[in-house]
Amino acid sequence: MAYDVENLPFKTLLPGVALAEDQLARLDEIVRRSPVGEGFAERGHFLDAAGSMWISGELLHVEDLVFHDANMDIRSPTHELVIGHGILRARRRVATAEPGWAVSEAGISALTGAERITSSRAPGVADERGGEGADEPPDEEDDPFSRELAHIDAVLERSRRVLDGVGTQAPTVGAEKSSLVVGELVIRDPEWDEQERLSQWQSVRKHASDLPPALLAALLFDAWETIQPLQRRHWLGGQLVAASLRARGKVVSHLPALNVGLKAVPRERRRSYDRTKRLLAFLDAMCLAAESGMKEIARLDQARQLMERKLRGRRSTSSLPAAIELILSRPIVSAAMVAKAADVTPRGALNLIAELGIREMTGRGSYRAWGIL
Repeated sequence: MAYDVENLPFKTLLPGVALAEDQLARLDEIVRRSPVGEGFAERGHFLDAAGSMWISGELLHVEDLVFHDANMDIRSPTHELVIGHGILRARRRVATAEPGWAVSEAGISALTGAERITSSRAPGVADERGGEGADEPPDEEDDPFSRELAHIDAVLERSRRVLDGVGTQAPTVGAEKSSLVVGELVIRDPEWDEQERLSQWQSVRKHASDLPPALLAALLFDAWETIQPLQRRHWLGGQLVAASLRARGKVVSHLPALNVGLKAVPRERRRSYDRTKRLLAFLDAMCLAAESGMKEIARLDQARQLMERKLRGRRSTSSLPAAIELILSRPIVSAAMVAKAADVTPRGALNLIAELGIREMTGRGSYRAWGIL
């Protein structure tokens, strides 16, 4: 469906736009100058991923996401946890890339996985060099073990292509080429043209490129919710909107955690039938996210000052600085995480935590965790 970017009620929107721009600029300057800015940005990835799942109606505990990211799960990963970790990885990729990469054609293709699928050849089809088939491993060595490993790699590649939606058999002469594989109809709508919908969303960004960054972000988010380009990665829209703020230079020190602010906006406003109300709700969400970020970074800076007092009189080889850096960059930490980061034993990690005096947050005898409140 086409998204109309004309006839915007600027008199109604401009006060919210001005406030959102001001709050985002203040937060960006604070993060850029703060000694805990990097830790704040890393913590924001976890909080935004959990907020994105909350908005979509799924409950994801931040501590589970932190432990899963550190490969220290305390229970079997759930479906929500796997999706949340995908959001976390996507945010890190966007944050470390160039500011305009994520909203470019190449960036969107990479984040959606289209680049990986389209760049690979369908197995079983003769390649450009006239080969028999792509699934046959090259017989360049006479070692039977190497040939066996090559066959195993071919089977794994074939399975990956099936899961990615690429056909496993070459079309026969005169036969109609199928766009779906067996089982595809269970998870995808064949009439859902993702490329066309993504093109429509990109056209909204191009037509509204002259608007203020905050108003453009609100329009892009509303357009994403209306057009719904992706069937399986709808959460990517919020990350692309945050990336657009970086691309416009409104936020340069970090990737904004907009979903933290969206959590505080009532659903009736976020899902209103009136577009103006939805745009105002997103502008308010940006303000709330910025206010939450400023409170968070002030709390982190105070905690850093208190913990760095413990470094007075310490040797230069002390493990406390590594533990402090980890605690500032994670919403919650375990003794195993501290031990790995500081390269000490688990008992030594517990000693470091006791010296720093951070609060224990789980209240359990096992699987204990600590963090800054």
